[in-house]
Amino acid sequence: MIRRFRRCGHGPGALTPEDQAVVDQFRAMLTALRNPEPWTPGSARDIAVRVGPFVERAHTRPGDDHGPDMIAVALVHPDTPHASAYLHGRQLGYTERGWLRCETSAIIGFWQPGYAMLTHAATGLPLPDDVGMAPAHYALYIEARKRDGSRDGYTLLRVGPYTQTRHAQQDHDRITAVLDGRETTLVPGHRVSVRYAPFDVSDHQLFADPYEADAVALLDAAVAGVSA
Repeated sequence: MIRRFRRCGHGPGALTPEDQAVVDQFRAMLTALRNPEPWTPGSARDIAVRVGPFVERAHTRPGDDHGPDMIAVALVHPDTPHASAYLHGRQLGYTERGWLRCETSAIIGFWQPGYAMLTHAATGLPLPDDVGMAPAHYALYIEARKRDGSRDGYTLLRVGPYTQTRHAQQDHDRITAVLDGRETTLVPGHRVSVRYAPFDVSDHQLFADPYEADAVALLDAAVAGVSA
């Protein structure tokens, strides 16, 4: 977008206050791009991440546990925490994403106000459906499938969300060990297995919270309910 600057009556070359503000923002953006502040893991400060050709502000959450190449982030409106930014962010899809898995290679550095001009919000555009980041909440699905070779069956238990993948992996391994040798005997006519997959937030009411109860105990209770 090309902006035409208006001169005010305070002398040759003078800009209106509105145009001067735009110039200041542009200079701040150039300064931020030329002098990014390198991000360091473990900091609670917001970061700037690439989303396609745009730059977005993001909160960080440690513990996504994919090593140094992945971190969990939540995209936020560049003017956070102001109330107007929250309302604008809702309109543009910022508040509905939840935690996302972000490759650290997409991190420009710590967030600076100068990046605000490069966001979707600055241009009035909603965030795209695909921001290039998968959800950072995970779940375990314990399923009972017919042993006749068909795909018929049902989900015996949903456990989630796990906010750290290592917790989900630990419970996956524990349940797998419990099922070893018992897959075909726990539920008559069915084979029971555990599957690790992204957490479906739209069905959150169907999930048992893994941080409020032991996953193996939850499985035992679910099997007992089937047998009752």
